[in-house]
Amino acid sequence: MLCFAAPVTACKNSSARCDGWERALDDTGSGANTGLTQPQQQDRLDSWKKIASYLKREVSTVQRWERREGMPVHRHVHDKLGSVFAYRSELDAWWESRRVRLESQVAGGAAGGEPSAATAGETPATPVRFFRPWTMGWWAAAAIVLLSGALAVWFVAERLDAWRNPLAEARFTRLSDFAGTEQAAAISRDGKSVAFLAARDGRIDAWSGEIGGNTYRNLTNGALPDLADNPALRTLAFSPDSTLVSMWVRRPDGSQPGDVNIFAAPAAGGAVRLYLPETAEFDWSRDGSRLVYHTTAPGDPIFVREPGAAAGRRIYVAPAGVHCHFPLWSPDGAFVYFVRGIPPDHWDLWRVRPSGSALERLTNHNSRVSYPVLLDRNNLLYLATDADGSGPWVYALDVERRIPHRVSYGLEGYTSLAASADGTRLVTTVANAHTSLWRVTLSAARANGSNAIAPVAVAAEGAAPRFGAGFLLYVSSHGGKPGLWTLTNGTRREIWSRTAISVLGAPAISPEGNHIVFSVAEEDQTDLYVINSDGSGAKVLAAGLVLRGSPAWAPDGRSVLAAVVRDGEPRLTRFFLNGEAPLPLVSDYSLDPVWSPDGRFFIYSGADVGTTFPLRAAAADGRPYPLPSLMLTRGARRVAFLGGPQTLVFLRGGIGHKDLALFDLNTGTEHVLAELPPDFVVRDFDVAADGSEILLERTQENSDLALIERAPQRLWNWR
Repeated sequence: MLCFAAPVTACKNSSARCDGWERALDDTGSGANTGLTQPQQQDRLDSWKKIASYLKREVSTVQRWERREGMPVHRHVHDKLGSVFAYRSELDAWWESRRVRLESQVAGGAAGGEPSAATAGETPATPVRFFRPWTMGWWAAAAIVLLSGALAVWFVAERLDAWRNPLAEARFTRLSDFAGTEQAAAISRDGKSVAFLAARDGRIDAWSGEIGGNTYRNLTNGALPDLADNPALRTLAFSPDSTLVSMWVRRPDGSQPGDVNIFAAPAAGGAVRLYLPETAEFDWSRDGSRLVYHTTAPGDPIFVREPGAAAGRRIYVAPAGVHCHFPLWSPDGAFVYFVRGIPPDHWDLWRVRPSGSALERLTNHNSRVSYPVLLDRNNLLYLATDADGSGPWVYALDVERRIPHRVSYGLEGYTSLAASADGTRLVTTVANAHTSLWRVTLSAARANGSNAIAPVAVAAEGAAPRFGAGFLLYVSSHGGKPGLWTLTNGTRREIWSRTAISVLGAPAISPEGNHIVFSVAEEDQTDLYVINSDGSGAKVLAAGLVLRGSPAWAPDGRSVLAAVVRDGEPRLTRFFLNGEAPLPLVSDYSLDPVWSPDGRFFIYSGADVGTTFPLRAAAADGRPYPLPSLMLTRGARRVAFLGGPQTLVFLRGGIGHKDLALFDLNTGTEHVLAELPPDFVVRDFDVAADGSEILLERTQENSDLALIERAPQRLWNWR
């Protein structure tokens, strides 16, 4: 009989969030990048109490202002929960930008400010005053003048302070009847030409053409066989003079600096040539004189190359395992904006001065964030998924107020975004993503003597499939609610779902087959659940932690292994069903564990380096376990054992298409297990216990190129 103890709770106050993940991502106080000086130390307020005292408000009020008004508060990188600091100079600048509105809110109680003495139960003394009749008229006139002036100031402040949707009244137009799926949209700075990636004849090429011409030329014609769409990067871009189209290219290995380069071809057609060697992404300043770029070294270091300089100067590097993508100059060259986080789904917008100072975190999505574009020096658009994984949607952000607003709605997601220099024209790719379940029978592949195999459809909708005892388990949003479903003898049934709760990663079935463990996200926290195989008896095994990836049962069925964020990194921790305290097992970056069938060790994936990540192993007690070197490509972390503890099934290929492969843990050799069709993209899979078949999660995306033309801005809308 399975027994459950009280859930492990890392944080009783949900507002504190226990968010070591967020604290690690917010390293604005790290001397490694900011160079904190003695005056800055003296300018610093090192607690919520000191910040509240400086602003003469209650702690609850300043905490609310941080959440709702973008008050500049930073977090330390250590284990102490809720440890924050702020700079007096930043608070002063922030207060001046919002003083009129916030003071009026506090005075009227609209913002929930502190109560006055009267409302707090005090009775203020009221002095008796005598007025001569002629003075009363003077005071009345003065009051009217002062009130009129205050109203005028308030009206102007509100007009300037009110947020406005930058895409209000914008016109959306499908841009082409191009046969195929378009990705990685780019637009020239003059807004006259577009470029995109598309697959024809079984290969991906870069295409370009003039807006309105509806004629597109193939720029690569197979000259770059390693060209691929990487949704985590800006793959295509125009040069400042709009004459060249640059392309991100990754060689199959992807583990060496020289494996990632930027090539370019004339937009009007011509030979492809090397443009920026050993560079992952880049952006030219508005005048075309300065270059910002990052490489694939650990932490994705960001460099700025000044005019006439032979090499770039490093301005920022993230901690190991954290990545920095989509570098972007502000129109005035005062800031470099970028997206920072941990693949695949935990990113946010940041910015830094070209000198490397004033590192700032601008958003707190902790989701998939990509493709930022600046319409002007204040208004920024970008793509982001919601907490439940839906999207990506288009978001707008005033970079000073820092309150994100979703500005796209409907069922379609957006997969890329680019803007002209003046921000009046944008191009995007609009997609309808779909996942389905398929099966491959290994005996059939061996019988025909070929590695090529044709998968057979199992379910028209579903993700993260797992083999159970006489049933298939998978995740589905059928009916609009993400939950767990089973498929038994052709009959599907929903066994678990909750409103406003999303399943994270893949579920895991216990060795005896009668229990299921899975992670869920609810608002700003993640929990670990265990249910019976029929969906009954739901129990919270661990609550209030920051969980990442997918959990795994220990071979004895008495504990669960899951990644918990500690010190800013996901690290594998063992949770016991009998109530014992959780046991941290791996001290470094570790995700998505898979136990060997004999229980002697488990495999897990390490931190991404560029577009690859290593597989590692640990013994049952957490000590390192010897494993031949195996580097995999981003896009699918799933591995599974086949027929014993020495053979591993994994996905080998590029960021998009991958085939099933086998890895021998004794010899370190690998070979192809099954070649999948070219248009078959797999994100997850599972191997039957007897090794006879494999379940596949197939991802399909139909994407079209669209033009967004913004309406002329009213004169009073300038900032």
